[in-house]
Amino acid sequence: MASTPPHADRSSRERRIRIPSPEAGLSLSLSHMPPMREDPAEKRVVLYVHGGTFPSALSIAHRFDGRSWRDELCAAGYHVWGLDFHGFGRLSDPYPAFEQPADGMAPLGRAEQASHQLDAAVRHICADQGVDRLSLVAHSWGTIVAGLFAGRSPELVDRMVFFGPIARRDPTAERVRLPGWRLISLQDQWNRFTETVPAGETPVLLKRHFDEWGELYLDIDPDRRTRSPAAVKVPSGAFQDIYDAWVGELAYDPALVRAPVAIIRGEWDAMCGAEDARWLFDALSAAPIRRDITISRGTHLLHLEESRYALYRETEAFLSARDTAPEAA
Repeated sequence: MASTPPHADRSSRERRIRIPSPEAGLSLSLSHMPPMREDPAEKRVVLYVHGGTFPSALSIAHRFDGRSWRDELCAAGYHVWGLDFHGFGRLSDPYPAFEQPADGMAPLGRAEQASHQLDAAVRHICADQGVDRLSLVAHSWGTIVAGLFAGRSPELVDRMVFFGPIARRDPTAERVRLPGWRLISLQDQWNRFTETVPAGETPVLLKRHFDEWGELYLDIDPDRRTRSPAAVKVPSGAFQDIYDAWVGELAYDPALVRAPVAIIRGEWDAMCGAEDARWLFDALSAAPIRRDITISRGTHLLHLEESRYALYRETEAFLSARDTAPEAA
């Protein structure tokens, strides 16, 4: 394990740690920010599991107008950790196969592989923090990874927030086959961030916020500006898992998840529609507590949008575990 100084452009309170990866010869990067205040009787620890196109620094740790989701969770008393899977930025080592042509290669970074990276992170964090288990906040493809891990190691998981989760869908089209890795430009991201907002509605993502975020997004790949247009290389495994789920092959069994789960989605989320959330709610049959929460004027990228504070509050309320009646005296 190696520890590096905090990143001055994020916060002097951030700690970066590198741990051995289950991928031979590689290391994973973890970030940790302690709470602003802590209840001495209860240490609260949460790990963010990112989605399929950008790392934790550009999601839970990214500050819009000086404030991030991580800042809000720290203010609520949580130790907040982030994990970057291999291939998403360069803080965790990239897959060596990134240097090879993508065509003819199986998609890199499938959920099963990533779930073992998550396992290594969770076990390190629990030891570091002196806790038996922690909570997970997962986004999009990250919910597949988190679901696999939680089903395999339920004793390590306290509560789970599935934000914009991927659900199983019945096949309606031919199976999609992706190469080993792919390139994502700023225009690709802008289209993805805005395409599901209904015509006539005011934007939910400010252009100035996207422009600022976009420059940082390009910076995660040192080779991005050698390409035209500038683009970031990411593993294709995440979207292969998503496309497989949409032809009936979800990579984990939700019935194996035994932690309380909150499903949170934006009303305009096309990757997790109302029917998807309902299917997943029913499929999480062993979870002792389930929530299905919809936030107005939000898309799949709700955490970057104007309604993000509603997401923050719903997450905090669920993680606080103050939703069961006290036992009778």
